[in-house]
Amino acid sequence: VPAVYVAAQVVSLDTPFAETWDEIRGPLWRTLQLAALVSATAAFIGTLLAWVTVRTDLPFRRAWRVALVLPLVLPSFVGAGAFIAGIAPGGIIYEVLQAVGITPPRRFRGLGASWLVLSAFTYPYVMLPVSARLAALRTSVEESARMLGCSARQAFFRVVLPEIRPAILAGALLVFLYTLSEFGAVQLLGYDTLTRVIFATRQADRAVSFAAAAALLVLAIVVVTAERRFRGSAVPDQRTAGAQRPTELGWRRVPATLTCAAVLTIGLVIPVTSLSLWAVRGIRDGAVAFGDLAQPTINTAGVALVTAVIAVIVVLPIAIETTRRPGPIPTVAAGAVLGGFAIPGLVIALALAVIALNATGFGWLYQSLALLILGYVVHFGSQALASTEQAVRAVPGRVREQARLLEPSAVRRATQVDVPLMRPGLVAGGGLVMLATLKELPVTLLLAPIGFSTLATEIWGGFAEGFYAETGVASLLLIAVSASLTWFLVLRPMVRR
Repeated sequence: VPAVYVAAQVVSLDTPFAETWDEIRGPLWRTLQLAALVSATAAFIGTLLAWVTVRTDLPFRRAWRVALVLPLVLPSFVGAGAFIAGIAPGGIIYEVLQAVGITPPRRFRGLGASWLVLSAFTYPYVMLPVSARLAALRTSVEESARMLGCSARQAFFRVVLPEIRPAILAGALLVFLYTLSEFGAVQLLGYDTLTRVIFATRQADRAVSFAAAAALLVLAIVVVTAERRFRGSAVPDQRTAGAQRPTELGWRRVPATLTCAAVLTIGLVIPVTSLSLWAVRGIRDGAVAFGDLAQPTINTAGVALVTAVIAVIVVLPIAIETTRRPGPIPTVAAGAVLGGFAIPGLVIALALAVIALNATGFGWLYQSLALLILGYVVHFGSQALASTEQAVRAVPGRVREQARLLEPSAVRRATQVDVPLMRPGLVAGGGLVMLATLKELPVTLLLAPIGFSTLATEIWGGFAEGFYAETGVASLLLIAVSASLTWFLVLRPMVRR
């Protein structure tokens, strides 16, 4: 519905195309530049780190595999704000640069800053799937290539790369879509992309706002289609191996370790240290009013929990149909759920807000909690779909047949047989939705009721106004909640393997 509504608005508005094109041409080019640079950088760094932490004898490689995923816990706008606070007078970066005799930069803005920040926080989207594929990939074919005369580099490009290419493309696609829809970081860093245009003109110039939203939709569709085509041409070897012999790095151990340390420093150590420094100063000076953060924390946890439950309830019937009774209608429904993630959150929020304002009988939804949760579910329902489908598959067919013979009540069968077996997958899917909701900013800014604040909006307002002390505390609180969920959903399974 949001995609169709945006397209209809672009067609129905009377503003000449040439006029709107002049307004969005520059931001469109800058959006493409940033998305291409960030996705290419994340693909390179994520693949490199996956390789050295899975397939080599890198010292403490298991610890590196866990540590290098941790930048996922930082929302990109929080990371951008942390760098801005770090470079400000009194910040950690400012102090370090001055100590070594380097004049700190007066501004941290533009394409370079946006590229650095977004690359530092998105490479795990590539590293995670590539690591999983490398861990499952047989080494015998690679060893055979070496025995036939291929160098290590030739064996990687001829044998390994074709096998991991689908994982690289899938991760790079997520990064590209993430960058297309990014608003908070580019706004703080002063880089004028399409999302900034949408937000700035949503009330003053709806023609330009919807034209920019339509451009984002077209970009997302083109990129998803291209990725599906390229990924479909690769047929990965699904056979797995047992023990793997790690590649010996030799003298390359030192640069490999330094590379891992540098990436982790930029993506985690500097932002967290910067935020902690300002938080400690604020607490010491009495500049932090903890009472003001209580309600945003409750709001954040409450809306994230409700969204997670509703998202699982919404996608569960679709998962049951696609898994047990596949057909065209369930396939279309699942595609619609997945498409919600491809549509930038700002576009979804804009469309829902305008629909609520203009559609007869739906005015009560505008700036209501119901509309905010609806926006979250539309955007993040795809996060729960895959885990929910796995949860449905966890109930074997023979168990369902035996339950039918022993219990005529469908409700009792569901509560006593299906739900207990599905629970781990349902909890995992809901947890992913909750994690995404905790960090969401543009949907919250556009759809939240008046006076309803979350940790994300508090952090956003604090960075925008330069209140680094209280913002540092709120950011660390949000990071702690995100880190807890990331541990249970992502890192704990990695440690078990």
